[in-house]
Amino acid sequence: MSLYDKFFPPRIITLDNGKRIEEKRSRAPLVIFILLALSAISVKVTGFRLSTIITRGNQFWVILGRMFPPDTAYIGEIWDPLFDTIKMSIIGSLIGALIAVPMAMIASSNIIKSRMVILISRLALSIARTLPTLVTALIATFIWGLGTTAGTVAISIFTFSYVGKLLYEQIETVGMGSFEAMEAMGCSRIRAFWCAIIPQVLPGYLSNSLYCFEGNVRYAAVLGYVGAGGIGIIINTNLGWRDYSRVGMILLVLFITVVVIEYLSFWLRSKLT
Repeated sequence: MSLYDKFFPPRIITLDNGKRIEEKRSRAPLVIFILLALSAISVKVTGFRLSTIITRGNQFWVILGRMFPPDTAYIGEIWDPLFDTIKMSIIGSLIGALIAVPMAMIASSNIIKSRMVILISRLALSIARTLPTLVTALIATFIWGLGTTAGTVAISIFTFSYVGKLLYEQIETVGMGSFEAMEAMGCSRIRAFWCAIIPQVLPGYLSNSLYCFEGNVRYAAVLGYVGAGGIGIIINTNLGWRDYSRVGMILLVLFITVVVIEYLSFWLRSKLT
């Protein structure tokens, strides 16, 4: 008898004809038990205290109150870092989305038949997706120096991993009839992919790329904390000086920018799908 059967014994049902059958059991109790155990271990390891959050949580509202009213005179200093943030997001999203197309092709099991190639390409996407954007930006600053170049590289890598994974999963669900027909007519695999597969996945690919761009605008706002340029630099500076009214102005402008970009992106995605 397994440990699970010992703690959660199966229920035996007796039918009218006297035959006894074992009822199929749900694994939900075991899953809940594992989640509770992992949660308890996490609380112990991290030293989490709910009482601290309750007693110190009011400080959030104190700091938020100091941000209002925002320092409107500071708005002139915001535009250049804000435009740097938007430019990093646009260029990084574009580069990452374009590089993701060939990687998604060689990661698709219905296009490439070599298991080794598929394994390596998917592993590369997984590694790129595992790295936090801030860590990637920090590494990029060591290579390309401080500034927007490092931020653009970090956003490109994140977009590449995110869009690449979604794209190869989408490619594996498309109909292969036209692709196989073009190959039978003598077309190369790349040309058949471009003419037969790309039109089928293009709306979803563009929609996912736009959605990723929305998130990149928010991610780019904090890359300045590691010296990767953008509006995060002045947020970090003003927080360091405890100049919360300026921070409030920065966050207000950033919030309006993100809302406008998300609205435009939503409108474009609705047209594509």
